[in-house]
Amino acid sequence: MKAGSKFLNAVSAVALSAGIVASGTGVVVLASASVAEAATIRRIDVRGATRVSAETVRSNITIVPGREFTNSDIDASVKRLYATGYFSNVSINVSGGALVVSVSENNLINQVVFNGNRKITDEKLAAVVKTRSLGAYSEATAQADIQSIKDAYAGIGRNDVTVTVQTAPIAEGRINVAFVVNEGDRTKIRSINFVGNNAYSDGRLQGVISTKKSGILSFLNRKDVYNADKLRADEEQLRQFYYNRGYADFRVVSSDAVLDETSNEYTVTITIEEGERYDFGAVNVESTVEGINAEELKGLVQSRQGTIYKAKDVQETMSEISKRVAAQGYPFARVTPRGNRDFAGRTIAVDYLVDQGERAYIERIEIRGNTRTRDYVIRREFDMSEGDAFNQEMIATAKRRLEALGYFSTVNISTQAGTASDRVVVIVDVQDQSTGSFGIGAGYSAGNGGGFLVEASIEEKNFLGRGQYIRVAAGRGEDSKTYNVSFTEPYFLGYRLAAGFDVFKNENDFNDDNYSYEDQGFSLRVTAPITERLSSTLRYNYTELDYHASDDELADLSSPYRRVVNFSPWTRSSISNSFTYNSLDDAQLPHEGILATATQEFAGLGGTSDFYKLTAKAKWYYTVNDDADVIASLSAGAGHVVGTGGEMEVFDQFQIGSNEIRGFERNGIGPRSREYGDAIGGTTYFTASAEATFPLPGVPRDAGFRGAVFADAGTLYGNDVSTRASDRIVGTDASLRASLGVGLLWASPFGPLRVDYAVPIAKEDYDKVQNIKFGISSNF
Repeated sequence: MKAGSKFLNAVSAVALSAGIVASGTGVVVLASASVAEAATIRRIDVRGATRVSAETVRSNITIVPGREFTNSDIDASVKRLYATGYFSNVSINVSGGALVVSVSENNLINQVVFNGNRKITDEKLAAVVKTRSLGAYSEATAQADIQSIKDAYAGIGRNDVTVTVQTAPIAEGRINVAFVVNEGDRTKIRSINFVGNNAYSDGRLQGVISTKKSGILSFLNRKDVYNADKLRADEEQLRQFYYNRGYADFRVVSSDAVLDETSNEYTVTITIEEGERYDFGAVNVESTVEGINAEELKGLVQSRQGTIYKAKDVQETMSEISKRVAAQGYPFARVTPRGNRDFAGRTIAVDYLVDQGERAYIERIEIRGNTRTRDYVIRREFDMSEGDAFNQEMIATAKRRLEALGYFSTVNISTQAGTASDRVVVIVDVQDQSTGSFGIGAGYSAGNGGGFLVEASIEEKNFLGRGQYIRVAAGRGEDSKTYNVSFTEPYFLGYRLAAGFDVFKNENDFNDDNYSYEDQGFSLRVTAPITERLSSTLRYNYTELDYHASDDELADLSSPYRRVVNFSPWTRSSISNSFTYNSLDDAQLPHEGILATATQEFAGLGGTSDFYKLTAKAKWYYTVNDDADVIASLSAGAGHVVGTGGEMEVFDQFQIGSNEIRGFERNGIGPRSREYGDAIGGTTYFTASAEATFPLPGVPRDAGFRGAVFADAGTLYGNDVSTRASDRIVGTDASLRASLGVGLLWASPFGPLRVDYAVPIAKEDYDKVQNIKFGISSNF
């Protein structure tokens, strides 16, 4: 007998007694023959294949007739056949001069269904599983799908979920597959503990991170959902918190979440090292690039000697210097901060070194992870594109812009080498998050149009993944109805211009005061950034108002509303321009920074109104006690209007009250009709306010409740509306009004709510008082 025949007989004997078998759980070699030398076969016989063609089986085998093979080739062929997903079992035997491949086909899936799921829809579960209709059923794939479903539920805070898979035959070789879900209870976070913190309490640090302890309202805001990636993001938030308060040596030692399966609750423990607190030492700018004057760059430095060390000041300085030198024709210039610690004096001296960085160009910008947001929405936040000079500071600026959009839960930008030594690939990894919301707001007013006010709104910040903003709202009060629609395209015509429109309609019926009115209109606006903090907005505004008064009031020639009714419907067509400066560190709960705006408006582009109006307002925030989280704010506002074409209309003058000076009704102060008490507004106003907010003692900070104490003051005076009986108008002088009060703020799942109780301490007899004000909280 030839050597080849001996080998074939030996292999055949082994295969017949045991074989090499692949099952749904993997490849198992039950027995193997020791191969002394390679062998060949003349043909390949396929057995058991019905839906899958024999040629498909042969194409996935590494063994070729007439070519030598070994046991490793057999093993590789078995694995390849199993990897196709077509077969539940595979065996390969050698019989005579033939390679016999026996297969058992997986059932064909007719339908995939999900049972027991309520918190996650069928569509979302179908997107995470790989078991598909018309595909071949694989037990291994089904088990992997079970884990994917569990991961999806863990993402919404349900680690207690159990998932099983069931199959039901419906015809020969065809089955239905059902994933049966028992959602279980919500997995909660029992406590969040900090170890190593001395400068700040656990409560203060819990307010910094996004992960929150479970509470009564956690089922609404979902902030108590544990997620490993979210905890990593919390670590970064803690770093930035400490770095911006002088703790340059701060580090997170560890962060752990332990699940108690009996109670289905997590205990989160974050161990930190705070280090020492530093102030800025001497600050200097140096340049090794010919043509760049370091002295001229010193005016861009945000960090100042003697102030608390803040990492964001260093970052902003690097960004401003980088932009300036790039604009001067040095796109490759690199700005590097060098810190010199004085441990004894606890200061950090910073030298900003401008040198010629490596000449590198962007080969491409690769965007990954975005499942909803369009690529171009991400790309447009970069001030660079493929082929431009690579600049690290511009990359950092783009990252801050992407994070500020609110479209993504995580944003990471990294680089890797390109196809040449001077080419860089920029990789942007993002993870989309929900940007839509349905809100219900409520308010209360004791004045005209008063009573409870309820508003429902639908808001989407990233409409269709295009980065567009849309909001539709409708409200109802005892005597009023409101409707609003807003839309904003943040990059109009491909430029960084936020263009949009607002449409509104209000209906007010004040039966007790014998008048009613309807106003409706729209505005077209475009906002252009001047710097990162300063922007300008141009608007066109159109308003139409239809006013109805009682016969008694209209019969009196002194009525300030007589002219408005005679010209009803009254219209205003105006153009306005605003400048806004915003340096707030947080849009929801600012701890420091300034928000200021100045607006000028000219009416007279058709319509009934002709005036020039100028208004301004500014608010400054400052943290009084960081650990206690006591925040102080000072605000001031002013306005003046002059007629430019004859008589002023009553609705063109300023009306102020509860929004500016709490303790008074809306339109509660200023000039008014003596007979009817109607506010006619004034031509000039001044307001000022001082406030301090703080967490409520004894209430967990995660609940979002804060207390407030405040003092308001202001005046509204002057009148350019002709009443033909000026002695019957009161309040045209600049009498000062003032109030003191307390407030309760709540960062609710429905939006920021606020209730204030204020007592006027300076007022006029004809002013309208309203002690309680309940409504939406805002920074202005």
